[in-house]
Amino acid sequence: MAESERPQTFHGLASLRQALQQRETPAAPSTPMAPLPEELAPQRDALGRSYATGKRKNAVARVWIKPGTGRIDVNGRDSPVYFARPVLRMLINQPLAATNRLGQFDVWCTVKGGGLSGQAGAVRHGISRALTRYEPGLRPLLKSQGFLTRDARVVERKKYGKHKARRRPQYSKR
Repeated sequence: MAESERPQTFHGLASLRQALQQRETPAAPSTPMAPLPEELAPQRDALGRSYATGKRKNAVARVWIKPGTGRIDVNGRDSPVYFARPVLRMLINQPLAATNRLGQFDVWCTVKGGGLSGQAGAVRHGISRALTRYEPGLRPLLKSQGFLTRDARVVERKKYGKHKARRRPQYSKR
């Protein structure tokens, strides 16, 4: 039996470490490093921007981010003007705050459909997805906090014989 085929016995952790160190031989790569898979490589256009689409209820947001001063434009207007309620502005800033990127990226987006609450959710979803395309290392953090999941809750449809989706006509005994 050759030396490499014979089973080894170890007398403690120190001998195991020593055997592992002897086996490891640092070999210089003969070929250049393979490119990163497409999911792990940053996706940026010629202007250094990353693009993503966010959705919530009936609202769809197209979002571009690039390094900047932290300005957020929604449909050509500043975010405090477009989203007047502080809760909606907080919703938009959540992905940037969670990744400690507040004030580091300029966000430009167009939103269509739905109401203001749905549009704010769509912008948040779009910013989260654009951040993962700009910096793929942020994906686990954003995913764990639920920013990359599209909120599938939508308004339930009205059924015939009912006043609303579930509201029945008032019962009359007489």
